[in-house]
Amino acid sequence: MSVTIPSDQEKAVVWQAYHAGNPTRVPVVLLTNPRVVLLNEQWNAEGWTFEQAAQDAEMHVKVSLQHELYRRRFLGQFCDNQMALPERWSANMTVYNVYEAAYFGAPIDFSPNQVPDTTPCYADDATKHEVFNVDIENPLENPFIRNCMKFWEEMKTVCDGMTFEGRPVDLVPWALCGTDGPVTVACNLRGADNFMIDLVADPEYADRLMGHIIQAAIIRRKAFESYWGDRIGKQGGMADDSCAMISNTMYEQQVLSHHCAFYEAFSDRGRHMHLCGDATRLFPLMHEQLGVMSFDTGFPVDHGALRDQLGDKVEIFGGPQVGLLMNGTADQVFQCTKSILQSGVMRGGRFRLREGNNLPPNVPEENLQAMYAACLEHGVYTA
Repeated sequence: MSVTIPSDQEKAVVWQAYHAGNPTRVPVVLLTNPRVVLLNEQWNAEGWTFEQAAQDAEMHVKVSLQHELYRRRFLGQFCDNQMALPERWSANMTVYNVYEAAYFGAPIDFSPNQVPDTTPCYADDATKHEVFNVDIENPLENPFIRNCMKFWEEMKTVCDGMTFEGRPVDLVPWALCGTDGPVTVACNLRGADNFMIDLVADPEYADRLMGHIIQAAIIRRKAFESYWGDRIGKQGGMADDSCAMISNTMYEQQVLSHHCAFYEAFSDRGRHMHLCGDATRLFPLMHEQLGVMSFDTGFPVDHGALRDQLGDKVEIFGGPQVGLLMNGTADQVFQCTKSILQSGVMRGGRFRLREGNNLPPNVPEENLQAMYAACLEHGVYTA
C-alpha cells in the first residue's frame, strides 16, 4: 500500500485548521511511551530494561531521547507528528502508571518485558485502613516523590551540556498533575477483587478511600504547580479505566462525586477523560453531569453511536484496536479505519484518529501505513 507522506508544513496546516474549529482532515496521532523502544530490538540494540532505566539517570535520558527520535523518524511516517528534528531536544522522566499506588506505599515490580507495575499493599482487610495514615498534605515530602525528584536532578546533571543527534538537550520539569482515577488507584492499592467487594460490602470505606485518593491528587497537583510555576501547563484531564468494571448506577451513586471533586478543584481547566475498555456507556453521563468535553477511548467502541450520544461539539479520540494493528492484515486495518471514519464520528469536526489505545511495540509497519492511508483518503472534510 503506497502512501505519500504529507510534509511537516502540510501536517501543521491540518492541526491549525483542527484547532481553529474548521478542520480540513482528521488529524492522526499515535500515543506512545518509551516501551515502544525498550521492547524493540532495532531501537534498543543495547538491551536496556525498564528496571535499569529506572535506576540509572544517564540511561533514562538515553531512553527518553531514543523514544523522541523514534516518534519523529519512524512514527512520523504514519501520523501527523512532525518528522524534522527539533532545534533542542526535550527529554522526559517517565514513571509510567505506578506513581499513585507508589505514592501510597505500594512496592514497584519489574517483570521481564513488561512496563512497571505495583503490588497491592492494603489487600488485607485487617490493614486496609492504614492507607489513611499516609500524609497527603505535604506531597513534595512523600518518600516516593522525594526519590523521584532526586532522580530528576541526576537526569538534569546528565542533560546539562549534552547533545543528541548534534542538538542540545533540555530536561522537561517533572510533575505529577493528573490522576489515574479513584476506582483504578483503589484497585491498585486493595486489589481489584477486594475493592469491587468493598463497593458493595463496605461502601463507607470505599467512599473514604476514593475521597482520600482524589484529595491527594488535588493537593499534589497544586503543590507541583506552585513548585514549577509557569514552567508546566495547566492540565485539565483525568482517567479511571477501572470504571469499566462497574454499572452505570454504581458509578453515578458512588464514584461520580469523586470525579466531580477533582474537576471542580480546577474549574478553570478543560475537562478531558481517558477511559479504556468497554466504558462508552458512561460517557453521556460524564458529559452531562461532569461537563467532560473530550474523551479518549480504548476498545470496544461504536464510534458512530458515540457521536450520536455525545453530540457534535464533544471531542473524541479513537481508532482501530491495538490487537488488530498488531495481528491483523494491512487490508483489515484499512477497512476498519475506513469504517470508523465513515461511521458519523467525523460529524462536527471534533474527532482525532489514534490507535485504541496506546501503541504497542513492534506493530507491523504496513499496518501503521494502512491506518494513515485510510485517513488520508477517507478522513477529508468536504465543504
